[in-house]
Formats: sequence, structure tokens, C-alpha cells
Amino acid sequence: MKSDSIVIIPTYNERENIANMIDTVLAIEEHCFDLLIIDDNSPDGTGGIVDGLIERYPERLHIIKRSGKLGLGTAYITGFKWALEQGYEYIIEMDADFSHPPMKLIELQNACANEGVDVAIGSRYISGVNVVNWPMGRVLMSYYASAYVRLITGMQVRDTTAGFVCYRREVLESIDLDSIEFKGYAFQIEMKFTAHRMGFKIKEIPIVFVNRVLGTSKMSSGIFGEAVFGVMKLRLSTITNRKKYQRHTKQQ
Repeated sequence: MKSDSIVIIPTYNERENIANMIDTVLAIEEHCFDLLIIDDNSPDGTGGIVDGLIERYPERLHIIKRSGKLGLGTAYITGFKWALEQGYEYIIEMDADFSHPPMKLIELQNACANEGVDVAIGSRYISGVNVVNWPMGRVLMSYYASAYVRLITGMQVRDTTAGFVCYRREVLESIDLDSIEFKGYAFQIEMKFTAHRMGFKIKEIPIVFVNRVLGTSKMSSGIFGEAVFGVMKLRLSTITNRKKYQRHTKQQ
């Protein structure tokens, strides 16, 4: 039976994590989640591992393979469009490396399904700083980057770069996904800011973010630089491109 909720996980060289993550998400009993992997032609064979597991979960596990490493934002846009075409009501972003606790999927989905929330964010900073095994410099960079985003945009979201997010389908139908500009982690800020400007209800749900144990991080100082310097461009766009933030419904 098809679920009303799908989890989208972009992957690039995640062979150490992907099988365990798939089994963990698809074993959750409190709510049935389907799973879509967007693999950017991982040289380590991540896509092949997923292919093998599709035989075990033929109706619940899906994969889109892309030609190369094309950016986090474009991976999610690809996944969003696919999920909307397939009729899912709740569409969730999540990392492959267990930094996002899988059992929190239930709380994020419930906020959107039963609490009148449009965008539910798994937040590292809504109840203090809940980050495990990150170097202090990285914690401070991430925390103060989010504070900077709030200052510039007026968006009262504590964890603006969070990548653990549940959207109701109406939000993604209303946003012109092709107009989203950023491809890196600033994509996360742009999506939240666009939903905020459109008047959608956003709720942050506290999580404990645990730095990956297996595999290699894809983060870099350039990622944070894109996020910080892109914020001014987003703020300016509210003046120069007001139409972008008007709600509209796409015909599926």
C-alpha cells in the first residue's frame, strides 16, 4: 500500500550508511514512509546498493540516478517534482548519514498532518544547541549564520540551514521550484524564506544532530559562505521580484 509520505535522501558516496538508513526508515511502524534516493552517480557504488534493496522493498523504495554531482538543491528539486507527480501529501528532506534521527520523522510528519503546520523543521537550535561531535568552530559558524539570516530576513526560524524538513504538498505546489536559485546549502535557507514570505506556517521541532560516524562529510567553508552571502540577495529579491513570493497552485 502506497504511503502518503515520502522521505527524499540525496546521496553521493554513502555506501557505508545507505543500506542501514533504508532499512531503518522503512522499518518505522508508527507511520509508513516511502523512500526516494537521489544518487549523483556515486563512484563508490551507492546506487547499486539501492538497486539491490529495491528487490526487498519494491513498492516503497525508489531511486533516481543523475549523471554526476549536480548540487544538493537540484537533487531536492528533482525529488520534489517526482514526489508531487506521484501524489504524495507529505514530502520530507533527510540526510543519509544518521545525523538526523530517523524516529523524528514521525513527529515532523505529524506536525504537518495533524497540527496545521505547513513546514516542519527538525531544528538543532530551537532548544539550545543540540549538536554532538561537531568541532566548536563549526557549531559557532552554523549557529551564528542562522542568527545572521534571522537578522537580515526577519524570518524567525532558529535553524535556517536545517536539512531535515517536512513540507505539505501545497507548499511545494505553490513555490515555483524552477525559480529557486541556490544549489548548495543556501538552498535550505531559500526554501524556508520563500515559504515564510508566502505566509505558510512553519514550526521547529527540536532534534539532537549527531555528526556522521561513517563516510566523509560533504560540508566546506564555501558552503557556509554561499549561505551567508546569498541572504542579502534573497532579501533584495523581496523588493525586485515580488511575484516570486505570491502563492500559486501548479497543475499536476
